[in-house]
Amino acid sequence: MKNQHTSLFQKDQFIEALKDSFLKLSPSKMFRNPVMFLVWTGTLVMLGVCVQIAVNGSNGAQRTLAYNIIITAVLFVTLLFANFAEAIAEARGKAQANSLRKTREETPAKKIDLVGEMTLNEIRIVPSSTLQLNDIFVCEPGDIIPTDGEIIEGLATIDESAITGESAPVIREAGGDKSSVTGGTKVLSDKIKVKVTTKPGESFLDKMIALVEGASRQKTPNEIALTILLAGFSLVFIIVCTTLKPFGDFAHSPIPIAALIALFVCLIPTTIGGLLSAIGIAGMDRALRANVITKSGKAVETAGDIDVLLLDKTGTITIGNRKATHFWPAHNTGEQDFMEAAVLGSLADETPEGKSIVELASGLFKDKNYIPYAQQQFSSEHSSYKPIPFTAETRCSGVNFSGVHIRKGAMDAITRLVQKAGNYIPAETLAKTKEIASNGGTPLVVAQNDVVLGVIELQDIIKPGIQERFERLRRMGIKTVMVTGDNPLTAKFIAEKAGVDDFIAEAKPEDKMNYIRKEQAEGRLVAMMGDGTNDAPALAQADVGVAMNSGTQAAKEAGNMVDLDNDPTKLIEVVEIGKQLLMTRGTLTTFSIANDVAKYFAIIPALFIAAIPSLQGLNIMRLHSPESAILSAVIFNAIIIPLLIPLALKGVAYKPIGASALLRRNLFIYGLGGIIVPFIGIKLIDLMTGLLF
Repeated sequence: MKNQHTSLFQKDQFIEALKDSFLKLSPSKMFRNPVMFLVWTGTLVMLGVCVQIAVNGSNGAQRTLAYNIIITAVLFVTLLFANFAEAIAEARGKAQANSLRKTREETPAKKIDLVGEMTLNEIRIVPSSTLQLNDIFVCEPGDIIPTDGEIIEGLATIDESAITGESAPVIREAGGDKSSVTGGTKVLSDKIKVKVTTKPGESFLDKMIALVEGASRQKTPNEIALTILLAGFSLVFIIVCTTLKPFGDFAHSPIPIAALIALFVCLIPTTIGGLLSAIGIAGMDRALRANVITKSGKAVETAGDIDVLLLDKTGTITIGNRKATHFWPAHNTGEQDFMEAAVLGSLADETPEGKSIVELASGLFKDKNYIPYAQQQFSSEHSSYKPIPFTAETRCSGVNFSGVHIRKGAMDAITRLVQKAGNYIPAETLAKTKEIASNGGTPLVVAQNDVVLGVIELQDIIKPGIQERFERLRRMGIKTVMVTGDNPLTAKFIAEKAGVDDFIAEAKPEDKMNYIRKEQAEGRLVAMMGDGTNDAPALAQADVGVAMNSGTQAAKEAGNMVDLDNDPTKLIEVVEIGKQLLMTRGTLTTFSIANDVAKYFAIIPALFIAAIPSLQGLNIMRLHSPESAILSAVIFNAIIIPLLIPLALKGVAYKPIGASALLRRNLFIYGLGGIIVPFIGIKLIDLMTGLLF
């Protein structure tokens, strides 16, 4: 779904946004934006003034009908420009939604009927829209997966390009953290049985479409706070402008209604008021273009304020292709016997590491038939055979059969089992595990009947360029924490080599949760990424939880973002998108408020210069006449909004420098620029309007 546009304004989006600009003029919609609602009210007042002058004629105090009509028209255009900014941002989102809708077409589903706890072998073809929660369906090569679900049986290669935009197929299988499938994707090979995990109309695609279209978009707390602040500014200027009328009468310089409304509209922060919604929508849109679905604008905004980043070692800091590279048997154990025990202890381990142990042993066994025998016949020959699957809690796997129990797992987990039985870890095994860990590898210990047989060495590779990315985060003021199930020695080696600030070794699911709570208790915001059911509690606890699309349904429900690319490093990009959103809003607010200075010097002298000639000193732009001065300021106030729309949509370029340096840079560019640009713009417009007034 990587739908990158070559330009900000596509023709069809432009036309749609133009139509919406007029539809958004309804009072119910304008009322949601206090600043622009005041402009809307001022436009209605000016329309009434124009009607009065047209009916009763001009009495001189209110200037000519043509002048008032032009002021009214400019105010109306200001409203349209503000509405257009929001509409074009929404139109870009709707274009994404339309591409998503194409993947949500009605598809046939091969449903298997349930009778109690049993499934019938008979398959019925039903429309995908009739599938209910917990229904079971089958997908074969060439089938489009009808709705979201969890694979409960089988393994398949799946084309997810309709959702992610990536052409490379992925493997999904039952029983692990890669069991989730999404409606609209296509099965390329093999056969799978899937259990429906969502209700009709609540699938992942349905939620994506609703979010992208903005139907579920709510104002974030920061956006609400800024709206209240802008409304407060506007209230102050209402008081200022209403008190100017009696001052003008006292100075025998009556102020036309057009001038008062023009002054009011120019002084209130109309620029940021008109662009505020567009900035928020564009922030979610930028996340979407990075293939990240956000469940709310608050999640993107919070990502920009993150203090601590929890990253899994495997796949994020290292390549993630950790494989068994060597068997190190203890002195009293033969190599073939050790490998047999390692294979039997890994048969119930569905992790890539467990499978790599079986793969390595298959090439080293003298008896090439042992692996097929262990996988297919061994269990049937032993009636007491009981596999022990690997879990994140026990951190080991194994098998029990005929009075023998074999365990393979992390050093600390096997040590506890061995010592509990009154045995000890051989000195050469301890030395070898320390050596492996010191070199950045992962040692797995194998024990049979609570006696250590030897060590399996796993190795992974640190991703190239990851050190520079962590240094970039450090310059942002973000603390990086590596989470790994490795022992402390291995974790320390990789953490130092990768350049992370801290690490959690031998981590269990509850360790992540405790670390997040500890950081939050100290007032910090925490982000993390996960894909498994065991990650769900921590994803829900974190301020920003990014779940992988390939992960379990529980993980996707717990997080407030979903990464369609399943890229563990995407969390870093999400943080930058969040910071860009906050920066864009802050810089345009600064620019908008700074604009008022030039407008003040344009309009105030124009109001009182006839009665108080000494105010000519404030006319530093040497504007042609009071009428052209007011008109120039109002026109500039209107046209600056569409000129800033590209910046609001693309966002201010973010650079990872310190907060104070960033503040100085933005104040210089957008604060000083916000003062200088209006002086130049108003003067240029005055040169043209001076020909009319």
